[in-house]
Amino acid sequence: MSTTGWVILGVIVVVVLWAISIYNSLVAMRQRANQAFADIDVQLKQRHDLIPNLVETVKGYAAHERGTLEAVVQARNAAIAAPGVEQKVAAENMLTGALRQLFALAESYPDLKANTNFLQLQSELADIENKLAAARRFFNNAVQEYNTGIEQFPAALFAGIFGFHPRTFFDLGDARPQLEQAPGVKF
Repeated sequence: MSTTGWVILGVIVVVVLWAISIYNSLVAMRQRANQAFADIDVQLKQRHDLIPNLVETVKGYAAHERGTLEAVVQARNAAIAAPGVEQKVAAENMLTGALRQLFALAESYPDLKANTNFLQLQSELADIENKLAAARRFFNNAVQEYNTGIEQFPAALFAGIFGFHPRTFFDLGDARPQLEQAPGVKF
């Protein structure tokens, strides 16, 4: 093989290794975003599991507030069934609004506010909300890193070919100012 042949072969090997390196870094960023979303799912499941106990506790004191309790249960069921990021965001926003109504309702019942089970559930929910906020930040950071990675040159040349597409942020939209504060625990 002539010198020119070796040079061409060397260039091809370098380009292939370079493409493999870009592909591997994009895969790592995609996996980090997937793992971050799984962390959000874990926190959401804990939140969803806590809500029936909260509803049952409130029901014991405010059974005639059926509309609010049903709204919380329906919002929870919609949140559990939401398939994608955008649907989950919308469903979780509805659930958070319903929970806020439930806690506002609890203000009208002094016996409920003094109930230790209710206070413990409210405290657990506040803790989960704080963990959710941290998980959302981590996810959005991973998505930003991933989206930037697939749009930067030279990865942008290969990203579409390799099947890498931009991801959606876990954005709270119009409800952001209300949701940035975890539900308060009052004693």
